[in-house]
Amino acid sequence: MTTNALICLNSPYEFWQLSNQHASQLHSAFPDVRFRFVEDHAVADEIRDADVYFGWTFDKGWLTTVSRLTWAATPSAGIDHWPVAEIQSAGILLTRGYGYHGQPMTEHAIGLLLGFSRGLFESARLQTRSVWWKDNLANSFFDLNGQNLTIIGCGSVGTQLAGIAQALGMHVIGVRRHSPRSEPGGIEWTPTHRAHEALARSRAVVNLLPATEETHGFFDEAAFKACSPGTVFINLGRASTVDHDALLIALDSGTLAGAALDVLPHKPPPLDDPLRHHPRIVLTPKSAVFSRTYMNKAVAFFHDNLQLFLADQPLNGAVTPTLGGPHDH
Repeated sequence: MTTNALICLNSPYEFWQLSNQHASQLHSAFPDVRFRFVEDHAVADEIRDADVYFGWTFDKGWLTTVSRLTWAATPSAGIDHWPVAEIQSAGILLTRGYGYHGQPMTEHAIGLLLGFSRGLFESARLQTRSVWWKDNLANSFFDLNGQNLTIIGCGSVGTQLAGIAQALGMHVIGVRRHSPRSEPGGIEWTPTHRAHEALARSRAVVNLLPATEETHGFFDEAAFKACSPGTVFINLGRASTVDHDALLIALDSGTLAGAALDVLPHKPPPLDDPLRHHPRIVLTPKSAVFSRTYMNKAVAFFHDNLQLFLADQPLNGAVTPTLGGPHDH
């Protein structure tokens, strides 16, 4: 029986779109697979006869019409916006992408760290209203070399970030539920229940937590109070893992010297949102995974998994029925 693969990867950004070249590559690599490349509005009808679905989103209403679907895949690392329980209850395997998000997220995190440590953000704020702001920077800059960086949810993305941070002379504390089977060199691994101890020792903290019941509000008042005075906080994980009222209090009290948020409670945030206007908060519009090579790597990941699927072998990135705690992938 011919395998039917339905692909819906549309985006307003070309680097997150499936191109004609990608489609040709899949056709050439799998001549016996019937591929359908469709727009969003066509998925509800086309998915009825699909064995495989590859897309950004999944409507749980589709489950009432599918008859052959056995594998659903997304290039995203996070699947909190997917109806995971319903998909798994229907006996459909769900996989997510990994391994190619680390490069852009690492660059993003390092850029934000340097922006704070070298006073780049402060310079941008002061250049239009101060005659000369050298004294301001002399009082606020700090060296990354010799400082501790704690990565909460330190999985594959965090490990990549750790390597670059170490090259800058930072000591990295990786917080996760379980220590990795093969420990990357130089990272000090700490279990989740001791996260506050790690926060107290760090000049910078990067949050990479996924959105789960366990991680909701992980960074609350107690977590921020545990931070060493002058800490820089960067959130590239999920907005639900942070109590943003507690974040603002920590900034105003001086516990945090600055915060950078790539994820926010509301998208876009209201124009009067205090997160937009706080002088020590830098916002980026969920752009940490922007990469010109993203879709090339995502399609390569799917290609490898499709080979495994056709050979009836276990797939990479399979989502287990329960996910929680810091990223362990």
